[in-house]
Amino acid sequence: MRPVIQVSAIRKTYGSTVAVDEVSFEVNDGEIFGLIGPNGAGKTTTMECIEGLRTPDRGAISVLGLDPFNDVYKLQERIGVQLQQAQLQKRIKVWEAVDLWASLYQKNSIDGERLLEQLGLIEKRNAWFMTLSGGQKQRLFIALALINNPEVVFLDELTTGLDPQARRAIWDLVRGIRERGKTVFLTTHLMEEAERLCDRVAIIEHGRIIDIDKPQNLVNRHCPERTVILATDDRRAGDSFRTIPRVEAVSRSDSQFTIRGRGDDLVTEVIHCLSENRIRVTDFRTILPNLEDVFLKLTGHSIRD
Repeated sequence: MRPVIQVSAIRKTYGSTVAVDEVSFEVNDGEIFGLIGPNGAGKTTTMECIEGLRTPDRGAISVLGLDPFNDVYKLQERIGVQLQQAQLQKRIKVWEAVDLWASLYQKNSIDGERLLEQLGLIEKRNAWFMTLSGGQKQRLFIALALINNPEVVFLDELTTGLDPQARRAIWDLVRGIRERGKTVFLTTHLMEEAERLCDRVAIIEHGRIIDIDKPQNLVNRHCPERTVILATDDRRAGDSFRTIPRVEAVSRSDSQFTIRGRGDDLVTEVIHCLSENRIRVTDFRTILPNLEDVFLKLTGHSIRD
């Protein structure tokens, strides 16, 4: 896949504060790429440099083969942007906002009414912006980012502050953008969101990229540990569990066993051991690492700290 965004060694400072420090990565055509990290890590500054809204102190950026600063007007016609702190006039109607945004582009925009219908806003077309719920406002901002039929869509902390139901509805919309053949570049501090949506992610902390890969590859590389917790009254079970390949520790509390080991096949091996030794269990669950664990492993603290 060819890269549609290329970022090479960009740096951005505000006085003595280094917001972005030698950041480099590429975003491929047709993928959902996530820049993930805690608040204040440099995600929004990096995105706004790529969009041409901020000028880096040094480094090079290319979006769709264009320079975001020298080719700003050409680029604006080909990208869609949802800003983290976006707001509209309180009494602008939904259809008026869509028409206004469509008028800002030279090329023909897509059908605004159809876009509102696809995003579940057609019944709110005559509603004032101030009467919309948080999820409805976010869907409207997605509509405004898509109105010019862009090739690349930028989404900055899209679901922050939304309830779980609204958040999952927005996730479905983002997947729909990718299914239309668009490239999506998003920022988020929500690790579950990144795991559910992104084809690849870049972890950023204190303005520096720590690692880049597919979410599952990052988990496998940095957190290969797996844990199985089960309950059984079989007194011989502990000895059997310790013979399982790649098991590193087996602990017991009453009838509950905790089995820790490495490798994707650990759970399968535990199940095979139970079957082979006819061990009857009354409870069985697994604890698998995720991007939150990767971040903790790489930075020494939780994303929420």
